[in-house]
Amino acid sequence: MQGSERVDRELLDAAALVGHLVPAGSVYAFLAEHRSRVFPDEMFADLFPSAKGRRSIPGSVAASILTLQTLLDYSDAETAEAARCDLRWKVACGLALDDKGFHRSTLTYWRRRLTGSDRPHRITDAVRQVVEATGVLRGRARRAVDSTILADAVATQDTVTQLISQIRRVARTVPGAAEQVTAVCTGHDYTRPGKPDIDWDDPAAKDTLVSALVTDAGRLIAALAETELDEPARQALALLALVAGQDVEPAEGSDGTDGRWRIARKVAEDRVISTVDPDARHTRKSPEARRDGYRAHVAADPDTGIITDEQLTKASGVDNSDAAIAAQFLTGDPTTTTGGGSSSGSGRQWYADSAYSTAELRTAIRQAGHEAVIKPKPLQSAVPGGFTLDDFTVHDDTTVTCPAGHTRTITPKRTVTFGAVCRTCPLRERCTTSKTGRGLVLHEHDALLRQARQDWKTNPTLPQRYRRHRPNIERVIAHVATHAGRRLKLRYRSVSANNAWLKRRTAALNLRNLTNHGLHWTNQWALTTT
Repeated sequence: MQGSERVDRELLDAAALVGHLVPAGSVYAFLAEHRSRVFPDEMFADLFPSAKGRRSIPGSVAASILTLQTLLDYSDAETAEAARCDLRWKVACGLALDDKGFHRSTLTYWRRRLTGSDRPHRITDAVRQVVEATGVLRGRARRAVDSTILADAVATQDTVTQLISQIRRVARTVPGAAEQVTAVCTGHDYTRPGKPDIDWDDPAAKDTLVSALVTDAGRLIAALAETELDEPARQALALLALVAGQDVEPAEGSDGTDGRWRIARKVAEDRVISTVDPDARHTRKSPEARRDGYRAHVAADPDTGIITDEQLTKASGVDNSDAAIAAQFLTGDPTTTTGGGSSSGSGRQWYADSAYSTAELRTAIRQAGHEAVIKPKPLQSAVPGGFTLDDFTVHDDTTVTCPAGHTRTITPKRTVTFGAVCRTCPLRERCTTSKTGRGLVLHEHDALLRQARQDWKTNPTLPQRYRRHRPNIERVIAHVATHAGRRLKLRYRSVSANNAWLKRRTAALNLRNLTNHGLHWTNQWALTTT
């Protein structure tokens, strides 16, 4: 049954008795006064269609609790304790001084209800309506985009651990699988968790174990191939097949049919790093800096710090790249005519670093009538300090002339080979070290990328505007990814659950940003300062 807040105050109402102790202008004070206006109880009525049963926590109270929890990065246990013991929380949520609070599982219950509804991000939507009503973004055409890696909530597993744990999971979740594991899986005692006792310093012993585990996985999958399974069981079996193949390769001298395997000498693309959270991924900011987890993408107004869009994705994959998600932000942020924020008079100005400097994103921005203030990717030369791609002249997208004046045709696959003319070329040492001569591969949108690099060099206002506005997104990213000087670690598993967390967090940060600028209600939402 849907709960609702009482109109009259209780005898020991915290706001009435100790509300003056809560700092004015804080999120606590704002929620104490306006939680029912931002998160009205009727906004959550569809989550409780039945009029029977015990009343739930009022929707305005639950939304306030979830907002504070995400803002302060509290666990469910810490949140339940704060609602029971912290006066600021009692004031913000309209609780009595002697209110015993709730069990931490109540938060899980509310999150599941929201996730299963047709408006899973309604808390974020409610704060966005407040942002829109204040007019803080009116006339502001700049948008800056960036991303950061957030650590996942599980431990990264090696190949042996993944194989053993997933076979054990299949035995637990797939009907009849436990009997099949006993019958066909002989490489390990799967009733025991953890790694087997072998000489881990002996490569031959590790290869023997890996071979046995991969063979057991194959036998189990084959034994259950004809079994009719529900969706969770099919997913468990599919994940076993994936982890049995992603990290191994045939042993030296084997063709893969004799059951001899070894750990692959390279990392599989889009590798699953844990069977506990199959959506978590490896990623790299540089060859040396590897991170595990998810990627949080954010778009914000760089002048106010208001976050206008966000999305959490897997940490790797073309569809999850910075530029791909920025293109989605582009379509979700309609063009507006701007009074004071745009030098072009209309459309958005999109600020981003070189990770976003793809032809596809630049094309999308241009087609939408917006402006890209994006730092171009630096070109690499085949010889240190030598000629780069921009030193070669492209003629009508049909031929290319090198710095020495030699012209060659662009092939249908957009490659150019200078070949034999490089042998006697006086500029060879500045151009290539290849015995077969210099070769080029031109991007499909080479002209667009060339023009972007040229504009960056010849139009000084572009780098000036970039240096002025783009760094502000770094502050926004820091607010999203850290709390009290501590880097945040995700508390949930799967893209969908962590994306819901990210949306609640950006909503909480926007609400804090607005309260810092004097958010108040006088027949409408307004700010004291901007």
